[in-house]
Amino acid sequence: MANITFNVALGRVASLAALPAANDALIAVPIETTGIVADSVMRDYDDLAALLAGASNEQTTMGRKTLTGVTVTVDDTNDRVAVDAADITWTAATGNAISAIVICYDPDTTGGTDADLIPLTKHDFAITPDSSDVTATVADFFRATSAA
Repeated sequence: MANITFNVALGRVASLAALPAANDALIAVPIETTGIVADSVMRDYDDLAALLAGASNEQTTMGRKTLTGVTVTVDDTNDRVAVDAADITWTAATGNAISAIVICYDPDTTGGTDADLIPLTKHDFAITPDSSDVTATVADFFRATSAA
């Protein structure tokens, strides 16, 4: 599950993860270890462009991945909503070490910029790519629970 949910996404993740638009997607962005900001700072960024304009750097050698198999499940028994996706694999991953993956909502995959991508969740994921395949296991990357 997520280590942080970005302030801009609080209460919106399940809605956006349902992929309501015609050309939208969830995008995984690897973030380099060097320069990564604290969670208390990162959660305040309102779009991916702002996040990357700060001290944090995208690890572009591995590249972004579009999440597949995204499901939003209402769990009435446990009074929560879970958002899940298929595992993410980078084949023969190389480049700088990463410490996190940020999952963003892209409202229109046919155009736009990083300023259009809404950061939803950040997941600690520390690896040093060594040309082997890297898989990020995604299991309920987000859960929202109702306050009783």
